Amino acid sequence: MGKRFRLSLAALACAAFFGAADPAAAFDGIATMQIYQKVGEDPATDQPADNSLFGMKTAPAIGEVSSKWRTVELEIEQEETVLARCRAAEACPAPARELLQIAAEGTNRTGLARVGLINRAVNLAIIPTTDEAQWGASDRWSPPFETLQTHRGDCEDYAIIKYAALLRAGLSRDDVKIVIFRNFFQNEDHAVLAARVDGEWLILDNRNLALVRDSELVGVHPIFTLDQHGAHRLLSLH
Repeated sequence: MGKRFRLSLAALACAAFFGAADPAAAFDGIATMQIYQKVGEDPATDQPADNSLFGMKTAPAIGEVSSKWRTVELEIEQEETVLARCRAAEACPAPARELLQIAAEGTNRTGLARVGLINRAVNLAIIPTTDEAQWGASDRWSPPFETLQTHRGDCEDYAIIKYAALLRAGLSRDDVKIVIFRNFFQNEDHAVLAARVDGEWLILDNRNLALVRDSELVGVHPIFTLDQHGAHRLLSLH
């Protein structure tokens, strides 16, 4: 058995840095997640398709990121039962109504319009707030209803709502992923939503309304993807 080594990943807590010159600027708080891999053993990897995200191959991830994502996925599934009651004109709490309204922004649209409208709706619905400020915790991943109840959250909370809303608006599960990457310009880890439209992966960021192709991102190193298949590490082809 090969020796094990530890890779530290900063926990995500992207929120407005009110002390900055630009009040809309954001930062990621730092806490430590431990991800393990065996040295000397080549992990099983999924070879990239021609239009794979960032043109990178993937390998299943284990550790805290995977655990947190599994928990959020289960919570999203539980919220689906509430949304079903809403559609049946039964009791419908305010966060559920708001998620349906956000998804409806793109339901009768296609392509860039559908993705762009939902990105805008989520970005405007949430006030960027650190987990420490809101929950007294260094890193907490909230399901959509919880974030829409407080209308506050950090980067992964925005991405989680976009994930749920885009699926409800009709995007294929194969075309929606949450991405965690290292931003070298701001020296932080950051979460965004990636949506594939007409064969191109677009990045939906809580920090702006513009949609950017994955190939156009600079100064970042993609680390994880989160989707229907779980958490995966992104690996360079070289």
